[in-house]
Amino acid sequence: MAQVKITLVRSAAHRLPKQRKIVKELGLGRVNSSVVKPDDAATRGAIMHIAHLVDVEIIK
Repeated sequence: MAQVKITLVRSAAHRLPKQRKIVKELGLGRVNSSVVKPDDAATRGAIMHIAHLVDVEIIK
């Protein structure tokens, strides 16, 4: 299964509480922090909600 590398490129401060919660649950802390997650429906759904804050790279 493919994986995705998610990098926080914009701060979650002053965003909606739901968006801040998603950033924290993905394991992203500070700007430019990255995590590798499995490419599944749950991860894609979370990314969709905070797409304006993150960069996503597919890792095979």
